[in-house]
Amino acid sequence: MNSVWTESVKQGGVGLPRFDSLGENIKSDVLIIGGGIAGLLCAYHLEKAGVSYTLVEADRICSGTTKNTTAKITSQHGLIYSKLVENEGVERARAYLLANEAALSEYRTLARGLDCDFETRDSYIYSLNDRAALEKEMEALSLIGYNAELCDTPELPFDTVGAVKFARQAQFNPLKFLAYIAKGLNIFENTKVRELRGLVAVTDKGEIEAKKIIIATHFPIINKHGAYFVKMYQHRSYVVALEGAGKIDGMYLDESSGGLSLRRYKDLLLLGGGGHRTGKSGGAYQELEAFAKKKFPFASIKYRWAAQDPITLDSMPYIGNYSSATPDVFVITGFNKWGMTSAMLAARIISDSIIGAYNEYSELFSPSRPMRRPEMFKNIFSSAAGLIKPTRPRCPHLGCALTWNSAEHSWDCPCHGSRFSEDGKLLDGPATADLDI
Repeated sequence: MNSVWTESVKQGGVGLPRFDSLGENIKSDVLIIGGGIAGLLCAYHLEKAGVSYTLVEADRICSGTTKNTTAKITSQHGLIYSKLVENEGVERARAYLLANEAALSEYRTLARGLDCDFETRDSYIYSLNDRAALEKEMEALSLIGYNAELCDTPELPFDTVGAVKFARQAQFNPLKFLAYIAKGLNIFENTKVRELRGLVAVTDKGEIEAKKIIIATHFPIINKHGAYFVKMYQHRSYVVALEGAGKIDGMYLDESSGGLSLRRYKDLLLLGGGGHRTGKSGGAYQELEAFAKKKFPFASIKYRWAAQDPITLDSMPYIGNYSSATPDVFVITGFNKWGMTSAMLAARIISDSIIGAYNEYSELFSPSRPMRRPEMFKNIFSSAAGLIKPTRPRCPHLGCALTWNSAEHSWDCPCHGSRFSEDGKLLDGPATADLDI
């Protein structure tokens, strides 16, 4: 079933523009690979800066994770600030907050006057049973200098021990927004990059020679550099849109990794959760349906969809040079389920780097930052287990054994998150080829 965003642009007057596929060899100062929100915002910023660029998308723009977001625009990314203060220090935690606040502000400016259902909303991270975790987050935010609030949650149809509130955050319809952003950009759709030979991208119908390349493919597609396949793992989460569930004005998320997300879109309540590491088992739609039946017994499910997110080792995105060995190749990845603000700040950081402008946040999100963390060894162990498992089919990315996802009828890779339809068609990367069933 399609997401509410996909259906809204089908049914409404604002549709995503269409673009031709590449049909010849071309040259471009900058090549952007990936037509999701991050790639499109990069193209938009470069267009405004007067830089020659080309964006290529293997399918239609916004056909991947962008259409499956819950579309919260907020600098409140779970209880992240207590973690950042502890692991990175107060100044770096403050920089993370300011970078995301700047992204929120830029959305506010760009969305002004656009028919994209942009709304200012308060954001809440609640807890069912851990008041101490909320108080610890408030202490970290006080050190940073952010005026958050510890409050109750009377809107929610279940008991909590409170929530950390960020006032005046935002939500919108991402596809309606990007329908305006994409107009007039230099884009080729249905143009899949098969391989990179240095700074030349090879597609089925032509080659693109560039001076700089931006990899905005959600999960990076180059294995030779950067070691992203051990610096990240992928996580699936599920959403149902409920009709007749009552009115909840705030944007809510459980601080627990297995908790629920709630936000309103028009007359629908978007309920998210049931998540699990890609290729593993989890609650999926059944968990959400059971919760909805218990707490919203008179509601009905109008839409349902799932999203996939790369999770980094330190909960911050990787934005910058792909690796030290590839100075002219850039990467945008690892949004940790917070793709809206992360995409905007990534577009600003990368475009500033390309035009030679200083950006105060580039070092914070550098993919080359130190990663001496136990999570890396967990990822390596999980990949090794998938490699030695003697079953078929196997992922064409790095050869891991695939598992069957009964909730979505797909073959999923527990190593790096590639997914394939029942008949072998590629659904999610980093694999770049279909599965040979």
